[in-house]
Amino acid sequence: MRLLHTSDWHLGRSLHGTDLLAEQEAVLSGLAAVVAAESVDVVLVAGDVYDRAVPSADATAVLDRVVGRLLSAGAAVVMTPGNHDSARRLGTFSGLLSAAGLHVRASTPRLDEPVLLSDEHGDVAVYGLPYLEPEVARHELGTEGARSHEAVLGAAMERVRADLFLRPGTRSVVLAHAFVGGGVASESERDICVGGVDLVPASVFDGVDYVALGHLHRPQTLSPRLRYSGSPLAYSFGEAGQQKQAWLVELDGTGLAGVRPVPLPTPRRLTVLEGTLDELLADPVHAEVEDDFVSARITDPARPTDPMRRLQTRFPHCVHLEWTGAGGAADARSYQERMRGRSDVEIAGEFVQHVRGVAASAAERDLLARALGAHGRAEAAR
Repeated sequence: MRLLHTSDWHLGRSLHGTDLLAEQEAVLSGLAAVVAAESVDVVLVAGDVYDRAVPSADATAVLDRVVGRLLSAGAAVVMTPGNHDSARRLGTFSGLLSAAGLHVRASTPRLDEPVLLSDEHGDVAVYGLPYLEPEVARHELGTEGARSHEAVLGAAMERVRADLFLRPGTRSVVLAHAFVGGGVASESERDICVGGVDLVPASVFDGVDYVALGHLHRPQTLSPRLRYSGSPLAYSFGEAGQQKQAWLVELDGTGLAGVRPVPLPTPRRLTVLEGTLDELLADPVHAEVEDDFVSARITDPARPTDPMRRLQTRFPHCVHLEWTGAGGAADARSYQERMRGRSDVEIAGEFVQHVRGVAASAAERDLLARALGAHGRAEAAR
């Protein structure tokens, strides 16, 4: 049996306010080609299907189209909610959807009821563990005294192993959404720390053939049978240059036979540029990244005028701007000390210098004085 391990689709996510649904649909629809080319039997989605608990209509429409393509390509789909999802919303109509091949495992009390699939070697039990919020899951799993991810996941896995004990010879796969020891975080994950305790030891997942992990956005191998697939797209500029992928997992008659990466396409790369505004606008070396999502760090000693608009004339998908120039010098005086004996115009002028890096011109100081004077007259008239 062949399984394609994915996670952290985050449908509806944006990049610095820029919608990514088109890029997400392009990548995820491409999974159908992988299913067909590699004879994949099951696609696994280990949590964070959506980016928010109440997804937009456009995001749900993308999920509908993507899952439809995967099912049409010949694979069943098993998915679980992550910490970004609403388990109850994602699990709506799960009983009906399973008849079409989409198996949504979103119920904590029923997490030990596997999706049973078969090949020439017998049964494969796929257990989907929804994201287990300790304060809620501890009551559902009977671990009221322990308030950690390790405790609730440990209780969940005890139930899984107990069910497996009643299925001798059955191969097993678990989907889980957690921060497992040895994993390396990125900038784009939402913290799942509860009371300072979020880390789960890998030993919690002992006893199954393969564990498809979600939550961390870079692909990682914690052991041959314990892996993060990572997100299908880069969701922060800290992930720029990462090769996104899924894992192709093969089970034979005895268990895990092999795992190999399947690279995913990059609809639009992420690039970080640094230099003065004039350098970024004129340097021919940047021609090859003009269609990328761009984060620009401009180093001009004074903040340029309207830098984002000017950058977008060359880099239309520039979505983030940071000015790293010298700016105003640090001032150790207290606010009261800095304000004492100074006029409103002097204070406003110093603010302009602090923000822009250069002092206000004579014309600008005159404009500030007139604005402050008009404000003062309006206040006195009230």
